Amino acid sequence: MSDKKFSVVIAGGGSTFTPGFVISLCANQDKLPLRKLKLYDIDADRQKKIGDACAIIVKEKAPQVEFEYTTDPEEAFTDVDFVLGSIRVGKYEMRSQDEKIPLKYGVNGQETTGPGGMAYGLRSIPAIIEIIDFMEKYSPNAWMVNYSNTIAIVSEACRRFRPNAKIVNICDMPIDDMGRMAAIAGLKSFKDLDFTYYGLNHFGWWKSVTNKKTGEDLMPLLKEYVKKNGYYVGGDFDKETEASWVATFKKVADCYALDPTTLPNNYMQYYYFPQYEVENANPHYTRTDEILEYRQKIVFGECARIVKEGTAKGNLWESEVHSNYIIDICHAIAFNTYEKYLANIPNNGAISNFPDDAIVEVPCLFGSNGVQPLVVGEAGRFQLGLMMEQVTCEKLVVDAYEQKSYIKMLQAFALNKTVPDASVAKKILDDMMVVNKPYWPDLK
Repeated sequence: MSDKKFSVVIAGGGSTFTPGFVISLCANQDKLPLRKLKLYDIDADRQKKIGDACAIIVKEKAPQVEFEYTTDPEEAFTDVDFVLGSIRVGKYEMRSQDEKIPLKYGVNGQETTGPGGMAYGLRSIPAIIEIIDFMEKYSPNAWMVNYSNTIAIVSEACRRFRPNAKIVNICDMPIDDMGRMAAIAGLKSFKDLDFTYYGLNHFGWWKSVTNKKTGEDLMPLLKEYVKKNGYYVGGDFDKETEASWVATFKKVADCYALDPTTLPNNYMQYYYFPQYEVENANPHYTRTDEILEYRQKIVFGECARIVKEGTAKGNLWESEVHSNYIIDICHAIAFNTYEKYLANIPNNGAISNFPDDAIVEVPCLFGSNGVQPLVVGEAGRFQLGLMMEQVTCEKLVVDAYEQKSYIKMLQAFALNKTVPDASVAKKILDDMMVVNKPYWPDLK
């Protein structure tokens, strides 16, 4: 490994995930040595609450790293090697609308799937494009690792509008599922697994899972377990897992039953069982309310405590899988290691019976020139039909953005598997247009 040190900016520095991410960056100086760490956000108040605490964290855990936070794009994006995208356009107020408006009409309310996910994606497109432009203007050699949702829609927009940008769009949800697979198989980490996976973001399947060291085929063991328990592990592994996520991981057993030749991403429940999701949802108290009541209060409270006491000792965060995964990806790019991770990229033959211009989520080798997709073969007939419908919805959302077209957005909603018919799609869209007026293009 060279002696080079890197400058990183977290775009969306006011996120409640930022303090934990900063701790992970400080703890992984052997993987990604830093000379500078910056936070960038357009919300100055939120940025300050997080930034003041992070300044103390960095001072105590990695004092050699220069730290700052800012709302000025030139200051943020000048002299950086990596931009880490963690933005939520409209913050939790708009996520709440994404969840509750569909539920009002008997449609699943979820932040990255169905109408909520498409609404979120339409908000995210211009913000991600703006960040890419800032990066290319002030640090043209930098790479952006983006994990801002809705990833599939953002990736399609990047393909169309910034095809040469140095951006990699990633998601850690399959890694979480693989961490559970590793635990089921008695292994320590998802890194102990080799795999073949294909699909779209939050919409995919494993064709194979093996023990990376021994080559043992783990699919029979995993299938037998998942058939009964889904991805729920229990015990110490799940002692801090929230009830809504416990239900999600258990529901994978029903998803698996639809195609026992593969293992599904846990998000498939929203497409396979949309009525179940609605029946088990509270239209007045959704996932956003849980976060606002618990996570956000805890994070901002802990940040305030750190600032008041002037020390981060005994803080509630620790280096964790989500953050470490992003650091691993940056390491692979920085040091040209060609490690295998998932990315959302134009298909170009990776899935042999799927359109080349579709954004797919497949294994790729990560190096200094970006990602090299691995061929995963054909999609099964069942999966192919589902994927074609979903990817068309995602493309229609980007059409709606590009053409400022109401009809394209309506078609996206009406086509989506979670929406029962076009009249319901129109009601949801019309309500969403009102609340999204500050963020969406003026759809005609």
